[in-house]
Amino acid sequence: MGDLYIGDNVLWYEDVSSFSSAFCLNFIKETLAERRPLIYVTFDRSPKNVVSFLGSQAQSQNLTILDCFTNGKGHRSEVFNKFYEKDGALWPYKVIRVNDPTNSDHVGEAMYGLHSNLSGEVHFILDSLTGMQSLWGGEDQVIDFYGKTCPRLYELDTIAYWLIEKGAHSGKLKANINKIAQVVIDLSVRRGKSAVKILKAEKRNSEFLNEHHEYLCEGSNIVFASQQQLKPRFDLGAKIKSVRLMRGISQKDLAGLTGVTPSTISQVEKNLIYPSLPALFRIAESLSIEVATLFKEHGAQQNVYVYPVDSRSATSLAKIVKDNAHAELLLPPDIDTPVEATIIRIRPGKKLAGHFFAHKGSELGYLISGQLTMTVDNQLYKVNPGDTIYLQTVIPGSWSNISEHNAELLWLRWTE
Repeated sequence: MGDLYIGDNVLWYEDVSSFSSAFCLNFIKETLAERRPLIYVTFDRSPKNVVSFLGSQAQSQNLTILDCFTNGKGHRSEVFNKFYEKDGALWPYKVIRVNDPTNSDHVGEAMYGLHSNLSGEVHFILDSLTGMQSLWGGEDQVIDFYGKTCPRLYELDTIAYWLIEKGAHSGKLKANINKIAQVVIDLSVRRGKSAVKILKAEKRNSEFLNEHHEYLCEGSNIVFASQQQLKPRFDLGAKIKSVRLMRGISQKDLAGLTGVTPSTISQVEKNLIYPSLPALFRIAESLSIEVATLFKEHGAQQNVYVYPVDSRSATSLAKIVKDNAHAELLLPPDIDTPVEATIIRIRPGKKLAGHFFAHKGSELGYLISGQLTMTVDNQLYKVNPGDTIYLQTVIPGSWSNISEHNAELLWLRWTE
């Protein structure tokens, strides 16, 4: 959005009250850090709850809590009034209790009275319009209060946050308050992720208006997905998918090997869900890798040039050949290379009724030992040690080891 301007009334629509907490807390911290006065008007939280929410910020001499809760939704209960049994100057909080918060005019007078005793740019948080409606008994009273207060706060050079639960009000109320506010922001959960959407921002031209932007709260910090993309981010789903495709295994096959549904594998690879620890071990076992491989940073390790023979991992072959042949990757499966290098061993005297992989790209083979025959388009070809095989688009229909020992092939597949 760019920035907040003096005079802004900012509406925060949320599904539940906790959504706006991180944004409000940052607004409060920034305000108090700049030594500006802030008035927190509370209808839904008791003063004790507000103090707990604010933590050490509540002791700032620039903060005043205007309590419309204790004699409002708190029903003048002794439980909430005990908060005011303080020991004079030793009590660190500035809290003012409104005697009759059921009267919207009294609330307005209390707000403006506090403001008149403060200097400079005053910030407000009004928590919340939904609490006002519950206390005042109807939307008309809320619309009237907002319609009078919002322009006045604008003229008083304030910045005010107004909180509202979007499912608790009619379209009429929303239309009226949206028209008056300078900024309107919607907070929601989409596909399990928190998102913010700027619906209105007067005098601002922003490419981000009317778009959902996902974010996370890391402590009191708000981190947007667009910012996260600038940092290295571990992606378990992508790693599982990458190894699965390298192995030539379908989601359905991996699901069968792991004991889950294909839909579960699909959701895991999209990071919509995370597998349980036992399921993760079964996935790794089915992919013929160590679990630790799934948590390594993607790509070759820096300054590693030699990969020992005992560090190789097995890779899956097509179903119709896997009983008579075995394959190993020459490089770790998490290294992103344009060519996949494999050692394939075919058992003595065995015939494979198909090709090693379901692959449509270029392939190159070098027979290290043994003797093979292969059929391509029903034509038989003999392969001796030292011979090279190069396939561009065709796939052999069968392979046979015609020797008395394992036939060992170096096989390269282009993955790009």
